[in-house]
Amino acid sequence: MAASTAALPISSAWAQSGDASRGQRVFNTQCRACHTLEKDGTQATGPNLHNVFGRKAGNTPGYESSDAMKASNIVWDDTTMAEYSRDPKGKVPGTKMVFNGVKNAGQLADLVAYLKEATK
Repeated sequence: MAASTAALPISSAWAQSGDASRGQRVFNTQCRACHTLEKDGTQATGPNLHNVFGRKAGNTPGYESSDAMKASNIVWDDTTMAEYSRDPKGKVPGTKMVFNGVKNAGQLADLVAYLKEATK
């Protein structure tokens, strides 16, 4: 029987309980190879994440998102970012993202806290 991460509670409290400085380390080791955060930053393998919170998924200017991401109807907030970052293929089947996700709950909370600050 496969273990499921679907039962893990994810809420906006995650970003508040996470540590942004530790989240920066998570981002640098697990996300930076494909994503940039800076305003007018380049699109890499994945989209630039500047101002991602509050934005509808799949419509990053200058980046061609998958049809699955465009059709997902996700608006990025603490919860959707945590759910997607934990299990990209489970949250959006057909996503182009090849990363398997951040499975450690503490690292996930830290990552979301960092992204909330770093993408403003």
